Formats: sequence, C-alpha cells, structure tokens
Amino acid sequence: MDTPFWLDEPTAPLETDSQGPVDVAIIGAGITGCVCALQLARGGLSARVHDARGIAEGASGRNGGFALRGGAARYDVARETYGADAAKELWRRTEDALDRLESVAGDSFRRTGSLRLAADEEERGDIRAEYEALHEDGFAAEWRDELPHLRPEFLGAIFHPPDGSLQPGRFVRGLTKLAAAEGVAFREHEHVASLDDLDAEQVVIATDGSGRGLLPELDDAVWPARGQVITTEPLSERLFDCPHYARHGFDYWQQLGDGRIVLGGFRDFSILSEMTDEETTTEPIQEALDAFLVELLGYMPEVTHRWAGIFGLTQDLLPLVGRVPSRDGTWIAAGYSGHGNVLGFMCGELVASAVLGREDSMLELFTPARLLVSG
Repeated sequence: MDTPFWLDEPTAPLETDSQGPVDVAIIGAGITGCVCALQLARGGLSARVHDARGIAEGASGRNGGFALRGGAARYDVARETYGADAAKELWRRTEDALDRLESVAGDSFRRTGSLRLAADEEERGDIRAEYEALHEDGFAAEWRDELPHLRPEFLGAIFHPPDGSLQPGRFVRGLTKLAAAEGVAFREHEHVASLDDLDAEQVVIATDGSGRGLLPELDDAVWPARGQVITTEPLSERLFDCPHYARHGFDYWQQLGDGRIVLGGFRDFSILSEMTDEETTTEPIQEALDAFLVELLGYMPEVTHRWAGIFGLTQDLLPLVGRVPSRDGTWIAAGYSGHGNVLGFMCGELVASAVLGREDSMLELFTPARLLVSG
C-alpha cells in the first residue's frame, strides 16, 4: 500500500550501456536528473544517471501530481522578496516550461488549470493580493467567489489557467526513454556514497531533498521535508475538474481521469516531525487526510494507496541551480520547496545549459552561492 499510485504501473526494464567514463554523472533519476541528461546528450556530452532506487522512485514519483507555474512563494510575495522583474521573469519562464513539458509528456499531462483556495478570511486577503499582482503584470488569472462544488466552505479562489495535472512517474519514465535514445546511460539501484566514486569529469547533484551526506554545505542549505499522500478507488461522480489547493498549499487534492481522488498535505499538523528524510507515513497525518476526505466527499471511500515522499526546502523558497562554490566540476539543481514537477523540469534544463557553458539570467536568481558556504 506504500507504493505511490504513480508508480503502480508496469514498466519495461531500461537497458543501456553504463560502462566506462562519461563527461557528466548525474545523481538522481527524477524529473531534474533525466531532463538534464537528455539536454546534455543533445548538447554533445556523454552522460550517466545514478540512483539509489529506480527511475522516478524518489520525490518525482511521490508527490501530488500538480504541474503549477511560478514558485513556492505567492506571486505578490515573490515581487517583494526577489524584485518585480525577477518574479515576473520566473513566472513567465515556468509558463514556458509548462508548454515544453506538455510537448513531451503525451498522456502523462492534462492542461486543466488549478484552483488556489482561501480557507479563511486572512487567506482570502492573501490570495486576493496575489490575484491583483498577477493581473497587474499581465498573467492570466481569474477570481472566483462562487465555489458551489466545494465542501467545506472556501472563501474565494484564484483560477490559474496555465496549470495542469501530471502523472509524474509515467512522465519521468518517458523522459528516460528519450534520454536513452540519445545515448544516456542509467545505473539504477546504485547508491553513490561519495562524489569521488563517480567516473566523470563533472557531476550534477539532482536529488532535491534527498542525498544527504554528499556535500556538507548542501545539507545545511536544503532541508528535507516529508509530504504524505493518499489515493482513493475510482469514484463514479466527477467532483473536481482541476487540481485544488488551500491553506497556503498545506492541503491539496485533485480528481484523476478515472475518478480517483489524490489528496495530500496536512504536514503542518505535525510540522516538526515532518521535517525529516524518513520516507514513511505517520498516523497523525494519515488520520488528518482521512478526516478531510470525509469533509470533501461526505463519506469515506476505499483508500487504495498511501505513501510519503521527501522534498527539499530552502530558506528563500528558491531552488539552487548552478555550480557549487569552490568545487570545480560540481553542479546542483535542487530545493524546489514542494514545486518540483515544473520547477524541476525547468531547472534540469537550466543546469544542463550551465554545464554546456550557456549563460542564462535565471541562473543569477538561483545561484547556489547565495545559500551555500564553501566546504
């Protein structure tokens, strides 16, 4: 039951030649690592992806399946924190990344939009400020006061048209096939204990909130956090047309094409215990998920899957992407603060571009030097 729904599909074994040195070794076979490897191969470098488990079996296959533009901070907060120009560029670039993701995802992605909900008056004021900032800067957004399909009651919402629903396990497995066709090698179920063990000129760390112990300075800058998710049996009634999230993202759910409800969150019910890299479900969070499911539906359906996943948080809610200070040939793309499906895709492309020597303005915003102290 602890297998994520996203990974509960048959998949053919990936057969690639993984012998000999490569130009770039990538640690992490999730969205970031696989798209990075694909772009490196297309740029003329040989690449090999290492993972302690299988393809997409970390955070990329253990989330809620949301594909959202922007970052972890609200857009109005991002303008104040990172600067108006930087925030606008980040949101625009993630919209572009969604388009590219859609172009390669096939049936793994549905462009549905998403609803950001206000659970109380304070949150209504917060997301109203976000809506007005988005509207002011020309981003597509709709304000909705009437939400008759929802119970319990919510006090307004922003509808984000560009967003969608992703089957992340299937999507990443599709990326690996594209990468393998370009000559990328994969080593699954191989734990990397030290960067010195990799037979490569350069290394990319793409482990988000996992991979602690590889670099001491990384352990201090990217904090692991646990998210817990459940999936129900298929329901006969269509209740939710797009991903929904409320209480500043602590609660999130969607209904899949076959009628299943995927529901996650509530880690604030035990916030200290959820700041961990132990990938196990816990009774307090699972009970909260079950109780909220009954609130949403009016009854308790059969739950078919329960699982936990680890993601990486940073203190400014921006990822780390680029060269690791004072470590020649070592790169990182991690720390998506719960928004790894789209940000992870975009940052995998970004770090590949950096390794290939291509400049990009987003690398200044995401520079690891802002948070990493040289080891």
